Amino acid sequence: MASSTPSLLFTTTTTLLLVLLLRAPCLSQALTLTLVNNCPFTVWPAIQPNAGHPVLERGGFPLPTLTHRSFPAPDALWSGRVWARTHCSHAHGGRFSCATGDCGGRLECGGLGGAAPATLAQFTIHHGHADFSSYGVSLVDGFNVPMTVTPHEGKGMCPVVGCRADLLATCPPQLQMRSPPGHGPVVACKSGCEAFRTDELCCRNHYNSKETCRASSYSEFFKRACPATFTFAHDSPSLMHECSSPRELKVIFCH
Repeated sequence: MASSTPSLLFTTTTTLLLVLLLRAPCLSQALTLTLVNNCPFTVWPAIQPNAGHPVLERGGFPLPTLTHRSFPAPDALWSGRVWARTHCSHAHGGRFSCATGDCGGRLECGGLGGAAPATLAQFTIHHGHADFSSYGVSLVDGFNVPMTVTPHEGKGMCPVVGCRADLLATCPPQLQMRSPPGHGPVVACKSGCEAFRTDELCCRNHYNSKETCRASSYSEFFKRACPATFTFAHDSPSLMHECSSPRELKVIFCH
């Protein structure tokens, strides 16, 4: 019996080590969010959590051209949106403001939403037992910069989605947003809702259902250029994807 004890200890120890090694990737894997600025100008990314979720990176920061910023996603569950603010500056008196995507004149949005029009990335990120992430890019609130979401090392439905086209050059005159207003360059392309404020185009009141909220000629402009995006309030939910265990979700501004 004495001679078999070392063998038994070795077997037990080896089994425990194997269990720990097999479990280590699951325990150590943390999802990283990375924001990449490929635009030829500085953008000011903004991050707004959905209700009940924490604010990440204080909600906003400057991101110079050809740089990136990475940070860990919260444990368990997080959902929210990311967008780029553009043409930002400190006006006389020190007040910070952006021509597009502005969040109340704050550099760090702190959970505030942004002004339309702006291209939005939307996320629901799970960790733990239900370890998957869903994501999409929305032009429902209009467009200000090209944007894609790229997952890395995920399993299942993990496509690259978004809008690579620069729609500022082709934006219909009635949707154009200029800065300064009226005579400046086109800095964003409004949605039909933002431009005309009608219930039908905004899918509200009587039009707030899948049966009555329909695509318009304005949403079709966005859909033709960027089919892998949401373009009106009740657009196809199939554009949201469930990607199991991605190591990184990368939001890329411009290409």
